[in-house]
Amino acid sequence: MSTSKSGIVIIGSLNMDVVVTMPRLPKLGETVHGDAVHYVPGGKGANQAIGCSRLTAETTMIGCVGSDMFGDMILRQMTDNGVALGAIGKIEGESTGTAHISHTEDDNCIVVVAGANSACTAEYVRRYEADIQSASVAVAQLEIPLTSVTTAFEIAKAAGVITVLNPAPAKELPDELLRLTDYITPNETEWELIGGTPCREDKEFEDSMTSWELRYGTKVIVTRGEKGCSYLDGGRLITVPSPKVGVVDTTGAGDSFNAAFAYGLSEAKPIGEIARFAVSAASLSVQKFGAQDGMPTLTEVRSL
Repeated sequence: MSTSKSGIVIIGSLNMDVVVTMPRLPKLGETVHGDAVHYVPGGKGANQAIGCSRLTAETTMIGCVGSDMFGDMILRQMTDNGVALGAIGKIEGESTGTAHISHTEDDNCIVVVAGANSACTAEYVRRYEADIQSASVAVAQLEIPLTSVTTAFEIAKAAGVITVLNPAPAKELPDELLRLTDYITPNETEWELIGGTPCREDKEFEDSMTSWELRYGTKVIVTRGEKGCSYLDGGRLITVPSPKVGVVDTTGAGDSFNAAFAYGLSEAKPIGEIARFAVSAASLSVQKFGAQDGMPTLTEVRSL
């Protein structure tokens, strides 16, 4: 990798999270009373960009917002957190993407409406080719068109940039994209969907991850909630446990993990150290309300 490369580029979504807190999630067809509603800037891409920036990484975001109040709020939030905005488009006539989050004390479910995120097309991504080529790490999720992610990773791989795919929300992934991916970071549910194999025991994770890495040449890191994360080292499953903490909001845990993981890669740290760092960051993030407000600083992670 060229020594001139630095920083992290995030290619992904920018949303307004509409968060309803409630005592429990409703069953199918059931209505429950909520406790409160909050409007919180989010989107997996924006969350991860702010997470990287708070860890002192130079961070650029490629994505789109709508020409509305939510878009303005998101851009202010990104500016306040030191994320470079030059590659964020404000799309006239489009509404900003929204995520509707039902949140209980220990769980959540999310419905995403793409809105302006759909305007982050492959053509749009190509406009910011230089931002991708100059980064040390490129990170993408699946809340923008799949062709846009593939295009971003084609540019990144051609320039020697490390690629990280957070496959959320999970969907069928083309071989072309997987072979452009250096690291893939699903949670347990996403791993079962994209890996095609139910995993309950460590041996099942080890076997499915080994098969995947041999097929695609992609390093798999599975996030496992309160269990931490698992990855392979020399063909053996390694699990990094999560510290016991008080949980306020789990919404941003995965995004915090991915931000910290990308930061560790940008610093050329060993995979074991990166995994421990990322698990610590995710553990800190769940102790605050709101995905972005919960993103920890470098000092906070190092002191855990």
